[in-house]
Amino acid sequence: MASRLALAPYAADAGASRGRLHAEAASPTRSEFQRDRDRIIHSTAFRRLAHKTQVFVPLDGDHFRTRLTHSIEVGQISRALARALGTDEDLAEAVALAHDLGHTPFGHAGESALEACMKDFGGFDHNAQALRVVTLLERRYARYDGLDLTWETLEGLVKHNGPLRGPRATRPLPPYIAEFDVICPLELDRHAGIEAQGAAIADDIAYLGHDIDDGLRAGLFSLEEIGAVPFIGALLEEIAVLHPGLERGRVVHELVRRSITRFVEDAIFESKARLLLVAPQSAADVRAAPRPLVSQSKPMAEAQQALKGFLFRHMYRHEKVVGVWARAREVISRLFPAFLESPERMPLEWAAQAKGRSDAERARIVADYIAGMTDRYASEEFRRLFG
Repeated sequence: MASRLALAPYAADAGASRGRLHAEAASPTRSEFQRDRDRIIHSTAFRRLAHKTQVFVPLDGDHFRTRLTHSIEVGQISRALARALGTDEDLAEAVALAHDLGHTPFGHAGESALEACMKDFGGFDHNAQALRVVTLLERRYARYDGLDLTWETLEGLVKHNGPLRGPRATRPLPPYIAEFDVICPLELDRHAGIEAQGAAIADDIAYLGHDIDDGLRAGLFSLEEIGAVPFIGALLEEIAVLHPGLERGRVVHELVRRSITRFVEDAIFESKARLLLVAPQSAADVRAAPRPLVSQSKPMAEAQQALKGFLFRHMYRHEKVVGVWARAREVISRLFPAFLESPERMPLEWAAQAKGRSDAERARIVADYIAGMTDRYASEEFRRLFG
């Protein structure tokens, strides 16, 4: 276990955590944040990520990313950033591994469909759903529902993309997060701790890298097409000079590896510069800072935006992907009203929860059930109900 003396003063302190909703004796062998990480890894929701698509592409294969492989990649990058910045690697990894627990089946297509279904019942937000998973829906322990994670991990899970209240709010406040904040105040008007900020940056870096890889593997665009993005074009030229005549498969790997490395190194340098300027002396100083202290530099942020724009046009809006997304949305859009109108169509434990509830309460239970499905299970449920 790393000594507190080895960490920067602005790092989270596992020995001085704000604790859990349900008090527990300290572990003799693991820090509080290590326990959080282990609880997340052993959860049912985490295992299901193996069968949830990251970007729902129209091909079968064993090499495309899933939510699980993405989460592992985010965890690795988060630990690298935490190590370089002198912060708690276990907390950074815990937030990273939990950040996608609330995602629906069928990637972005499934989420947009469930959002539409829930628009009259409080909406659907995958970060709020992740909080529901770790505080309500996991039922593994004798004394409570959820995983009973520490305050710092819950805060990072909810706020890794920025504050949710006040002038710095980055998005609307989902109802469940507002309700939970009454029980366990998460300082929603402030930034998250530095470990969670690193996890947010790691998420962007990981998905851009693997979307390049998956998009090329699926044949949705070519090396020549993505080379028109200046950042990528420069990397391809670099590879061609260093390794002339390299076979295409190795070129793709080199491209993905080098792009991730450049983004990670830039985030480390930029974050160190921001930390030097602000000189926070505690985790509270990080949360009170006027802007995030873990970030890409302006040139690299612009390179990321250009790359995101390319992937949006050539991958997420590719005609093959759009066609598959439409079928995925149909699955969710038809399952939801079927379960809402006839809860007995759900498994017994879910049907029992929905019995005697108001429409809004029943809709939330149905959303919990559907959001927890894997791609395969959702398709099986669709065939069972509609043939």
